Amino acid sequence: MDPCPFVRLIVESLSLKLPQATKPAGTGVHPSTTPCFCKLRIKNFLSQTALLPLSSSPGDSPPDSVTSSAGFHVDSTALRRLSGKPITLRVSVYTGRMGRTCGVSSGKLLGRVNVVIDLNGTESRAGVFQNGWLKLGNEPANPSARLHLTVRAEPDPRFVFQFGGEPECSPVVFQIQGNIRQPVFSCKFSADRNSRSRSLPSDFTNNMNNRGWMMRTFSGDRERPGRERKGWMVTIHDLSGSPVAAASMITPFVPSPGSDRVSRSNPGAWLILRPHGFSMSSWKPWGRLEAWRERGPIDGLGYKFELVTENGATSSGNIPIAEATLSVKKGGQFSIDSGFVSESGLIYSRSPVKGFVMGSTVEGEGKVSKPVVQVGAQHVSCMADAALFIALSAAIDLSMDACRLFAHKLRKELCHDEQDYSFS
Repeated sequence: MDPCPFVRLIVESLSLKLPQATKPAGTGVHPSTTPCFCKLRIKNFLSQTALLPLSSSPGDSPPDSVTSSAGFHVDSTALRRLSGKPITLRVSVYTGRMGRTCGVSSGKLLGRVNVVIDLNGTESRAGVFQNGWLKLGNEPANPSARLHLTVRAEPDPRFVFQFGGEPECSPVVFQIQGNIRQPVFSCKFSADRNSRSRSLPSDFTNNMNNRGWMMRTFSGDRERPGRERKGWMVTIHDLSGSPVAAASMITPFVPSPGSDRVSRSNPGAWLILRPHGFSMSSWKPWGRLEAWRERGPIDGLGYKFELVTENGATSSGNIPIAEATLSVKKGGQFSIDSGFVSESGLIYSRSPVKGFVMGSTVEGEGKVSKPVVQVGAQHVSCMADAALFIALSAAIDLSMDACRLFAHKLRKELCHDEQDYSFS
């Protein structure tokens, strides 16, 4: 099982130095207190946005304040396309706050800089393309702002997998290497509304109850048929048919009182499981995923993923890894990556995560989903390790269905034992 070549293009040590004000600021906002940000653009890549802290370090000294890194993931297809062709990173610097107000960008352009990048050979060795201060503006006689940034690339090999169908349809999972698709896992989906912990040993179920992980429902909704989604499980098997990972819904997805949506205050939850011991029916928790339906101007699927500790007595003893929101309409990318933090997500400071861990595509609500999963090679020592990330990607994909408004019906594959009735 060989990984595919990827390159991680990193833009870090971002900081801005503004010229001294030549006259009193009056009642306006002095430049030193004005929030700043930058937009990073490379042709044919999604643009990135990063905050810019202000630096007061003298001369060409390194900045005394820097922001989190941003950057781009370059896959093997892009590496082939860009072979022998330098690319340009354009950094546009703005004063003002990020975002838009009344449909109009709220930032004022301060200036731009370009950095030329040659990715040849970076799939096997690291390279630095810029490290230091660059002037914003082309007028030598006039004082201008300066931007500090470091631009570098490093190899980031990854294993790439794709579900052959939607997770609830029990598909085969393929490993992808260029144009080669090789089956490596099979999925088995089951939905048993009458048993929230079938296929899990009794001692494990008791332990989940002690940790406070099991069913939390609102009493008013518990008695109404179709008002909870529970009992879903995806088991990942290797080619020999042995189970190597699983995702089990341990907390039902139920609507909050007076609504038809799963709220953040009462999320549904999954356990990501790995085999324990020599028994094929014994499991050990590895991770825990919570999901809910976000309210706000953009309808979103909120999630939080944490690693399960060995001796934690409650779920609060686990290690939070990532939290973000995905668009319900457009879907997005479920990602665990300590290096790049999106505007809608975060990586916790306690997280043991280093570098890129995994990414999985999630389609929008009602769309056919065949998740593509990337796993950092440094986090995979055997096929069973990869299977855990496959189970996690199935859980986040199925959470899009589990958080569907309860006024809407689910597809029949998700309701094997009972009709999921709609309520207006």
